[in-house]
Amino acid sequence: MLEHVFERARRFSRWDLLAICTCDEAIRDFAESKNYPVVMTSDRHTRALDRVAEAVINSGIDAAPDDIVLNVQGDEPMMDPEMIAAVIRPMEQRAEVNGTFLAMDIVEEQQFRNPDILKVIHDLSGRVLYTSRQPLPHCTQFSPELGAKRIYGIFGFRWHFLQLFTSLAPSPLEISEACDSNRLYDHGYHQYIAPYPYRPSFSVDSPADIGRVEQAMAADPLWGGY
Repeated sequence: MLEHVFERARRFSRWDLLAICTCDEAIRDFAESKNYPVVMTSDRHTRALDRVAEAVINSGIDAAPDDIVLNVQGDEPMMDPEMIAAVIRPMEQRAEVNGTFLAMDIVEEQQFRNPDILKVIHDLSGRVLYTSRQPLPHCTQFSPELGAKRIYGIFGFRWHFLQLFTSLAPSPLEISEACDSNRLYDHGYHQYIAPYPYRPSFSVDSPADIGRVEQAMAADPLWGGY
């Protein structure tokens, strides 16, 4: 799974550094066997964004405050490089945007009801208000026209904003929903969605997802290209 994510991410052309960030020696050994750059981090992190922030510091790159740091999560084996470009775009186009994540349309009720999939509530400007594992927005009968969106595991931050995130105390909604982003909203800060239309691209959130991903991968346009 990690190999799929890395090989797809490296097809995005604008990296200064693309590396696997981990505290796990087995993952490090696998990455090194593939000649993938590795940045080791502490094993005390419970949130991915805290790990990414440490990885920036440990990487040896002298990041400027407005540099963009991306977190491409390792459980997204069907991600596409254009998704990475979509996450960066709002920060390049709008000065008030310091953090984003990919928000993919939900068109299947199974995803809408699945607590492993985080749903997004945002205002008319795209500013995220809340993320939850509950089906949101509320409806009595699901329809794709509801406009529901889910977090897809690609996050973008200006470096100064990611540093702000790590300086904030873990928050109640972050803990109850098990979602990094809610830490920002609890403390009065905001991310913005990077909207993306639905495509058959599934995360591996549990062992039960592996079969679905393997079946869908066969029809994915990047399959067989790496």
